[in-house]
Amino acid sequence: QVQLQESGPGLVKPSQTLSLTCTVSGASITTNSYYWSWIRQVPGKGLEWMGIITYSGTTYYSPSLKSRTSISRDTSKNQFTLQLTSVTPEDTAVYYCARDVMTTGWGDYDYWGQGTQVTVSS
Repeated sequence: QVQLQESGPGLVKPSQTLSLTCTVSGASITTNSYYWSWIRQVPGKGLEWMGIITYSGTTYYSPSLKSRTSISRDTSKNQFTLQLTSVTPEDTAVYYCARDVMTTGWGDYDYWGQGTQVTVSS
């Protein structure tokens, strides 16, 4: 069974960097059949796609977040990470990692992590 698990600090101070790790089991992040995504849900709002990293390590980001977002991976640990810089309280959200099945335009996910709450507050 494929499982994804987010981990990282649940509290980040404004202006600092939010860093999360997604650990994948049951599938390899280098298998050339999937993309690996970060999505978040701000309280009271819908899901917001943040970006992806492909099986080869190429990244793509939401235009609204591109300047602050970096996704990377550690293939030896079968993990991919999210860094969001210069955070504000508006970045408070539940953050999810998910596997994208590589349909046109992305956005089709077959497995999700449980999500992790990150609060931006001083």
